[in-house]
Amino acid sequence: MVSPRGPPRARPTDMTTPGPLLPPYGVIVGVLLHLVVYLVAVLYSYAEQLFLKKDDNKIKKQDAPALCDLHCCKDEPIRNGLIGQKPPSINPERLKDFGEEDYLNGDVKTWEMKIVSRNEELLRDALSRIPQSSNRTNLSSSNKLIRFEDISAAAFKIQCGVQKTPCMYSRLSKQYGMDIYLKKEFLQYTGSVKERGVLYLLTSLPQDQQRKGVIVASDSNFSMAVAYHASELRIPVFVIMSTSTSPARVKMCREYGAMVISYGTTAKDSQTHARRLAQENAYLYLEEEDSAVYLSGLGTVGLEVYEQVPKLDAVIFPAGGHCGLLAGSAAALKHLNPRISVIGVESENFPVLQQSLKAGHPIEDQACSNHHFYGDVSGLCFGSNSLQLTGKLVDKVVAVREEDILISILRLLEYERATVDAEGAIGLAALVAGKLPELKGKRVAIVICSGNLELHLLQQCIARALTLDNRVCRFSLVLSDSPGDISKLLEILAREEARVLDIKQEHTFVTSELFTVEVTCTVETRDKIHTAQLRNALLERYPTAAWMER
Repeated sequence: MVSPRGPPRARPTDMTTPGPLLPPYGVIVGVLLHLVVYLVAVLYSYAEQLFLKKDDNKIKKQDAPALCDLHCCKDEPIRNGLIGQKPPSINPERLKDFGEEDYLNGDVKTWEMKIVSRNEELLRDALSRIPQSSNRTNLSSSNKLIRFEDISAAAFKIQCGVQKTPCMYSRLSKQYGMDIYLKKEFLQYTGSVKERGVLYLLTSLPQDQQRKGVIVASDSNFSMAVAYHASELRIPVFVIMSTSTSPARVKMCREYGAMVISYGTTAKDSQTHARRLAQENAYLYLEEEDSAVYLSGLGTVGLEVYEQVPKLDAVIFPAGGHCGLLAGSAAALKHLNPRISVIGVESENFPVLQQSLKAGHPIEDQACSNHHFYGDVSGLCFGSNSLQLTGKLVDKVVAVREEDILISILRLLEYERATVDAEGAIGLAALVAGKLPELKGKRVAIVICSGNLELHLLQQCIARALTLDNRVCRFSLVLSDSPGDISKLLEILAREEARVLDIKQEHTFVTSELFTVEVTCTVETRDKIHTAQLRNALLERYPTAAWMER
């Protein structure tokens, strides 16, 4: 029987909408395994590099102590001194406990020097000679000269403690007919190149001696450098100065952080007192000697000059008795390029180096000046090592007059805006005096090594140099004591463009006829030619005018 509803409908099948297509389960597992293996490999490689880096840092620390940790950081420019706040000065009342208290609290950084190759053999020999019982430096390496490797090691170790000073082309080049480059070592923190040798010397001391302290006895650039760098390295430092030392030097040394003691009226009294204090308190008595360590530090100047000025023909250094800078730098320059001429310059009044080279040994009985103007230029020849290096490596040593040194000070002040002392200006004095005609048309570097000229000396030097350079002159003449005569004289000076600095009239002590006045004038001129023109004009109007010679 057929249903009235019609034939039965077919039962619909269960239809579902298909979902997103997924990769098979095995593929997912494989990808995850590959990712895990990759991560493990990366972590293993990173760990291996980390351990290798630590081992490499250990070796570097053993080869060269990390002096840069104290003086500079990675992201800041290199400069002298500590980062941020300057370390506190060492007070006298706590010097007794300095070695134990501060060292245990980690407030003192010390360095240990380890020799790892034959290149440092000379430095090892020099350091092994430091006598701990005598409390005095005796760093001279007997019958051995420093090597280039010694200077390279010194340059690496002090690179963050001293300035790499510029070696710049000078405007004086046209005046003297050669390319002149000035190595401005007077820009060091204490104004002297001695910082290089002193810093390397102090960092090479044993740790126990660094904790005990050092003592020096002079007011020289060497003592200033010791005072500053010992304080920066947290080494107790004492400076013994004579009572005749200028107050400015005493104040500056104290500001560097040293404890300054005034004792005796002469330098010999100060040295005797310093040696006695060193023996009683186990301090190390330091004096400027030609040890391999000290000469290597000074020799880094030669490395920098060679690096900063390409195609050098000659380098001029100050000489004199303290010729460590000349000897050490000559060792570096001659190793890098034997064709570079190395020339030393000393004063004619104190030809210590020339006489020592001629005699074959250091001259000890040479009369030296105690005047602060000459500084180390007039010092005694202090060692055979520097003398041997000078005789072997230096091409020429010339002597200049005091007048040439004064004019050099004036030239550097006018053309380079550099205030230097006799030791710093003596290299340029050789060109001023015309002692090196063979350098015409060549490329020459001059080391300006010191700029510690006291103010009262600076004033005298400039006044004297202007006179020597025919730019300040004085004359006297007799005029009738009537109105208008002096005004006529001033008209002549104005017409000749001479600047009147001083004018004096003498009425009483006059040997000429009555009713006359003797007039003395001091005027400033441009140069020697201008002075000659003024002189001719005055003699034409006043035939009896007397020109006062220098």
